[in-house]
Amino acid sequence: MKARELALGGLFTAFSLLIPLTFGPYLRILVGPFSATLASHVPLFLAALVSPMAAATVGAASAFGFLVTTTPVIAARALSHIVVGFTAAVVVKNGKPLYSALLVALPVHAILEALVVVPFGFDLYNVGVVVGVGTALHHLMDSAIALGIVKVLGLERLTAWARYE
Repeated sequence: MKARELALGGLFTAFSLLIPLTFGPYLRILVGPFSATLASHVPLFLAALVSPMAAATVGAASAFGFLVTTTPVIAARALSHIVVGFTAAVVVKNGKPLYSALLVALPVHAILEALVVVPFGFDLYNVGVVVGVGTALHHLMDSAIALGIVKVLGLERLTAWARYE
């Protein structure tokens, strides 16, 4: 990783830890077996502008933050953020805008989080509708926040490979 990727990845990693550790109790929405912490995906989505490795690292940090503050089920769901962030970053690296990358990552995110809860004994309705659809809606909300931040702060220039390759 280049120094710029490392610095930005570290910044987004810190935010991905700060959200569940500090703001989780205030931003968490619980609906049956599903939970969503508003803005918890925003650092992950912004890290997709930096590099696939940075995004995967931010996803891993997010999982750790949720492991410390919530249940093992939520932490296991958060592990999927590694793949989701990596997927979005690869799409951005291939020249697509962030909104396209987030749309590509949406079904990956929803399906992975739904599959992760199967071993915990959830029934088909809770797996598919509550967790799967809930994750998709949460992904869309956090995507809107991330895209708003990108627009307001002009963060499109964060794409490290556009500057250095």
